Amino acid sequence: MITVGVEEEYFLVDPVTCLPVPLADEVRRAAGLGPIVEDQEVQSELLQSQVEVATPVCSDLDEVGGHLLRLRHALGTAAEKNGCRIVATGTAPYRGPGPVAVTESARYLAMRSQAPQLVDEQLVNGMHVHVAVPDRHAAVAVLNRIRPWLPVLVAMSSNSPLWDGHDTGFASWRTVIYGRWAVSGPPPAFADAADHDRRVGTLLDSGVISDTGQIYWQARLSERYPTLEVRCPDVQLRADAAVMFAGLIRAMVTTALRAEEAGEPLPDCPPERLQAANWYAARYGLSELLIDPEGRARRAGDVLVRLLDSVTPALEEAGDTREVTSLVHRLLQQGTSADLQRRALAEGGMPTLTDLLITETVAP
Repeated sequence: MITVGVEEEYFLVDPVTCLPVPLADEVRRAAGLGPIVEDQEVQSELLQSQVEVATPVCSDLDEVGGHLLRLRHALGTAAEKNGCRIVATGTAPYRGPGPVAVTESARYLAMRSQAPQLVDEQLVNGMHVHVAVPDRHAAVAVLNRIRPWLPVLVAMSSNSPLWDGHDTGFASWRTVIYGRWAVSGPPPAFADAADHDRRVGTLLDSGVISDTGQIYWQARLSERYPTLEVRCPDVQLRADAAVMFAGLIRAMVTTALRAEEAGEPLPDCPPERLQAANWYAARYGLSELLIDPEGRARRAGDVLVRLLDSVTPALEEAGDTREVTSLVHRLLQQGTSADLQRRALAEGGMPTLTDLLITETVAP
């Protein structure tokens, strides 16, 4: 079984105003006091109003879901002890009059010096799915094969429609914010692992980025683990939606590995088409048409059905078919988390939105 792990980022907010609060160090300390959470499972992030969690390596989706619920509940309890709450949303719906403090680490302080306005506005949260791959050669091959599908994941995961208290018109405003960094957006295609490493080395030598952690492609080779890291989704409002993406992305990687082994031709996906599809997905989520991997505008439901069909053998092999497909069907019926946020804001304003974010983040 191909293993998988998930990282999630959350905001710490005031329970009344929903404004970000700089209490990450206090919440991390409180979360690590008991036997429920290991130190390495809760990590600091760029801004002091954010915390990140990382599951252990998992073999099945029940493990993923169990760890995410455990970590969300532990952090939720720790946040309440410090007078705040955790919310799993891709952007902070409201921002205070001044910037949030940067976490005091050499790397983060260097980033603030390099791009102060971008750091001040980096109030965004994603989820990162790590899937084990045999080696770097296989990782590059998988990257080349899954990149046409990344905009579909962006649309499905959209959970960041609000910014500064107003609707941006985008389902995933986080995707737009992240696209402002020097090395970001959909990844390019590579000839092989050597080509990948040579081009990354050129970026490092240029001085534009200081380390490989500043390669913000939506999917990339992990430098710390023997995995491919898919990082285009917004953090998910509910833990079970995050489990769906873990299963779906693992199936995509498995399918790509099988296609590479069988010598199937690589998909033709020019960078300009991929970039356009990515922008369109961030703009509309699943509420309009989607751009399929061939560049055709089609109904969102049809594109998702095609994606599921393409990975069905891998889902069946992992025993994930029922869980993943049922959650995808729920997504099509209820809409994305961006849709839920907009409905809550329209129905009851900021109090209803705040209640939705706080309640659903720790929902079982």
